[in-house]
Formats: sequence, structure tokens, C-alpha cells
Amino acid sequence: MSTVTSTVTSTVSVALFGGGRGGAGIARALLRTPGTSLSLLVNGYDNGLSTGALRRWLPGMLGPSDFRKNLLLHLDPGDPRHTLLERRLPPGTTPADLDALIGDVAATGPAEAARELRVVADRLADRPGGLDLADCALGNLVFAGAYLRLGEGFNAAVRACARTFGSPVRLLNVTGGENAFLVALKQDGRVLADEADIVAPQDGLPITGLFLLREPLSAADRAALAGRPAERVRELLARRSAAVTPNPEALLALAEADLIVYGPGTPHSSLLPSYLTPGLAEAVSGSRAAARVFVVNVGGDHDVQGLTATDLVDRTLAYLGDPGNERATITHVLSGRGAGAPAVPARVLDRGSWAGARWISADLEDPARPGAHRGPRTAEALLAVLGEAPLARAG
Repeated sequence: MSTVTSTVTSTVSVALFGGGRGGAGIARALLRTPGTSLSLLVNGYDNGLSTGALRRWLPGMLGPSDFRKNLLLHLDPGDPRHTLLERRLPPGTTPADLDALIGDVAATGPAEAARELRVVADRLADRPGGLDLADCALGNLVFAGAYLRLGEGFNAAVRACARTFGSPVRLLNVTGGENAFLVALKQDGRVLADEADIVAPQDGLPITGLFLLREPLSAADRAALAGRPAERVRELLARRSAAVTPNPEALLALAEADLIVYGPGTPHSSLLPSYLTPGLAEAVSGSRAAARVFVVNVGGDHDVQGLTATDLVDRTLAYLGDPGNERATITHVLSGRGAGAPAVPARVLDRGSWAGARWISADLEDPARPGAHRGPRTAEALLAVLGEAPLARAG
């Protein structure tokens, strides 16, 4: 396999679909590769415990957690900016405690972060009791402050925070910033009512559908859907679809990419929902990218029980509107050999292809972190694929 130095002869533009941490090692390695520029395409449907509380406090705002995590890629753990982004507020934290913290942030920087936190503190003072600060990541509150200060523009807040923390990554929300809530449908018609349920432990029946809704499902909504046939639930959820638009910057990043990478990450929360964005499939098919690589996870996720690696490739193609891969939406599949990874059918390994894409198997797992990719080795493999492209599609 070619080395990184032999494949990167000029600036290579990489567009990576990801989530919060699944592709972090790969992204860091790409950032450290001379001549490589990186765009990260992320969705904002996270609504875990403290993030969910923040979204309820600011109706209309998407979840900032995965964007916050991607601001860490260039920062060492000892960097004060890293500490600020990841710091969690303890139970019992009051607005007065937050005021004191703002003073500390103003003294150590970045000054812009203190400014955003002050916006949040002022909102809390105006509307007391609206947000429990327990376990809130301070970095999420910085995002919230930027969101409020910039007229409740989520994508503007992403750009502002990227500048504040000096990110070298082109960090992009896939949508225009419209609020939406992620819901999944299981094979038997049961509903996973939010993103937190989708990533949580669950039974082995596969997820068969994803929906972006205008409003979160209430307890009454869940009760009304319970016990109905799966197709009827699908119809009812489809009627509640949110109207989202693509982020023009994300479309441009795809159009200008030399290499498009799908994943790794939690498929039904971090990756597949992004592909529901209107216009994204067309941007991929119209891209100049010589290689479009699906990276199979080397570890398992709760949301993929009952699904093989080829199933996940097929789902990606279906969500991107190219089920037969006729538009070469995926040109290569890069598969690791982690013990917990989705199974790869033997016939695929023997043949070296699936759905017209070349299947490449390699040892990509980080021995120090089972279930995670070894970033430098995986980045090298991705750039080597690009160095060999364009290749004839496999039969």
C-alpha cells in the first residue's frame, strides 16, 4: 500500500462525514498530514441528558455537543481551551457559580468564550429556573451564548466558536440550521423517540427507518403510536417531517473535495441522518472527488445489532439516493478487523468488492483503544486509496 508521502503531492481536500468522537483519530491524523485540508460534516440532532436540557431551554437550537467535540481535534489535553470545552458543571451549580466561572474564563481566555458565557448568564438572570446547569459542558454553553448573540443562528454560532478556539478544521453543520428531532423506527414498529434512545442499549431487532421531525414526540404521541403496524407508524412519522435545507458551505465542501469519507461513527445517529439532508446526494454525485470511501467501524454500536458491514454500506447508498451505486456514490470500502466490528461476509472478502465498490481489508484498530481506529494508519490508507484513484469500479 502506498505511503502518505507518496500520495500527497499537493493540497488534498478531504470532506469527512462524522459525529463527535468516532472519527476523531482519523481527523487528527489528517490534520497532521502536510498538504491536507479537512472539512467535517456533522449533524446537530444530539439530545442527550444535558444537551437535551439545553435544547429545551432554547427551543429552536440544535444540539452543539458533536460540534464542541470536534473543536478539540487540534488541542492538547493540557491546553486551557481544551479544559474549558470539556469542563462539566457539578450538581447544584447556580447562576452565581456560573458568574464566578466567567471571571476565570475572562482571565485565562479565550475572551470570546467569556463573552458568550456572559450572554447565557444574562438570559438565565432574565428567566430564572429555566435550565439546570448540572452536568452541562461549559463548551456547550459557549455555543449557546454564540447562538443567542448571533440572532439564534446555529450555523453562525458554529463558525464563531471555530474562530474562538482556533480550529483549523472547516467545521460544518450539514443543514441550514433548522431545528429537527431525530426518531428511529424498529422492524416491529416500535419507536426510538429520540437520538438518546437510538444510541442506547437495545434489543437485536434492526432499525428500519429514520425521521427528522418538526417537534419532539410527547408521551401522548408515543402512546398513540405504540402497538401499531410498522408501516402505519412510518406513515404517521413521515407526516411530521421537518423541513430542512442544506448548508451551502457543506455542499461546496463536497463539490470541492478530492476525497469524500463516510464515517466512521454511530450509523443511525451520526451518519445516516446527515444523508437525509436535501441536496446532499446531488452534491456527492456532482463532486470532483476521485475517491468516495465508506469506513466500516472497527467496534460495535448498539444501533447496528443484526446488521452486517454490507448492510451498512447498502443503507448509506439508499439514504444517499443511489441504492445500486450507479453514480459511484461509494467507490471504496475500507474495512478493519476489530473483534466487535460489523461482520463482513466471506464472499465479499474473497471477491474484494461489494455493490460495485472495491473492498479493502486492513488492520486498522488501535491496540491501545479497542473499538477505535488507529488514526495515522487509517488516514494513510485513505490517502493511499486516493493516490491510486481513479480506479475502475469493481465488478
